[in-house]
Amino acid sequence: MGSNQTWITEVILLGFQVDPKLDVFLFGFFLLSYSLTLVENGLILGLIWLDSRLHTPMYFFLSNLAIIDMSFASSIVPKMLANLIMQMKTISFAPCVLQTFLYLALAATECMSLIVMSYDRYVAICHPLHYAVIMSWRVCTILAATCWTFSFLLALVHITLVLRLPFCGPQKNNHFLCQILSVLKLACADTRLNQIVLFVASVFVLVRPLCLVLVSYWRILFAILRIQSGEGRRKAFSNCSSHLCVVGLFFGSAIVMYMALKSSYSQEQRKILSLFYSLFNPMLNPLIYSLRNTEVMGALRRFLGKKSSL
Repeated sequence: MGSNQTWITEVILLGFQVDPKLDVFLFGFFLLSYSLTLVENGLILGLIWLDSRLHTPMYFFLSNLAIIDMSFASSIVPKMLANLIMQMKTISFAPCVLQTFLYLALAATECMSLIVMSYDRYVAICHPLHYAVIMSWRVCTILAATCWTFSFLLALVHITLVLRLPFCGPQKNNHFLCQILSVLKLACADTRLNQIVLFVASVFVLVRPLCLVLVSYWRILFAILRIQSGEGRRKAFSNCSSHLCVVGLFFGSAIVMYMALKSSYSQEQRKILSLFYSLFNPMLNPLIYSLRNTEVMGALRRFLGKKSSL
């Protein structure tokens, strides 16, 4: 760094550049979405914890996903809501870096968790006789812990590479959060190494796992078609289609955001993708799983029945 360069101490988040009159509407809409995210995922967690019939590997991973979704939304939305009603839309540099770290870590954790969930469904449908042995509680715990550990270490690599850069301006970040691609634009140095590492990580965390998920579901499809019982086939299709919906929403938006050419999408379109990825996805996940899952709906009915009988 040269002597005339200074390290920025805060970042201005430009957010959604719309008519200021719309800020109140956006605040209410995002607050409602965030509240639904917490309530829905909290309800999923509560039902799985209270109902012994849901104490299976599948619902263990679903509860893990609910924790990730609540953490993901909570790392972004509160600051976004505060900026919508404040005149000065700023964030200190250290919290900005922390938000970038959490965003990367939790996104990678969700990606890894979705892969593990697809593996769980593959074993349950293609190897039902060995399912209890393969997906023991010890294995499930190790898989979940590995998802969290690997993802946070990967995010730490990205943040280490970010912090080696000099940040001397501009202060304005044309985003509603400190997303890594927008943070790199604040650096007054060559960021090609960061972008290469990010692209390689995206291939490793997004493209390759997605291919594995698609291959496993192709094999699951053939296994489902061989099931003699019509009820068993419907149950298997219901569980797998719910998971495929979540996988499609998550991986689709992530691949477009991190791997599409810069010229393909405007900054405003990328903001919408980030919003969908970090707020609407966590809100939709429990709806997709609960509405299409008879066991979850049954647990909810039993819970409400106990409440009404008290």
